[in-house]
Amino acid sequence: MKVTFFEDRNFQGRSYDCMGDCADMHSYMSRCHSCRVESGCWMMYDNPNYMGNGYFFKRGEYADYMSMFGMSNCIRSCRMIPMHRGSYRMRIYERENFMGQMYEMMDDCDNTMDRYRMSHCQSCHVMDGHWLMYEQPHYRGRMSYFRPGEYRSFSNMGGMRFMSMRRIMDSWY
Repeated sequence: MKVTFFEDRNFQGRSYDCMGDCADMHSYMSRCHSCRVESGCWMMYDNPNYMGNGYFFKRGEYADYMSMFGMSNCIRSCRMIPMHRGSYRMRIYERENFMGQMYEMMDDCDNTMDRYRMSHCQSCHVMDGHWLMYEQPHYRGRMSYFRPGEYRSFSNMGGMRFMSMRRIMDSWY
């Protein structure tokens, strides 16, 4: 897994090759305006320590990602998403702390309201696979990355309420 970050747009300026999680890009470069994902899938964040808005990047060239994604700030930290082979399974809950209606998912869902009559989910338990969850239907709006684990409350994620989810598939690598 490798991504190369560049200070300026169109792969110009100083560069930094990253092959794993980086909590603070500032120690390697003062700004980052373009990147080339050589391999793997990555979550990029506009604040250090994997905070702020998250953006999903897969293999490809991003000459001016700030315009592409409507970002107002540069990438400040990044997290590598490990490849997962096998089944995908996640339980979503209507309320915090695994309360309210629960549905078990094994595939993508472009709209929780249409599929489950659930206007949004506020907690989840990811049993298998890696997932992206979006605040709006049809995989739009702000997103967050979820790896296997229990997520009892989304209120500490800026109050996001998720309405669509998709699996991060091995074909994306």
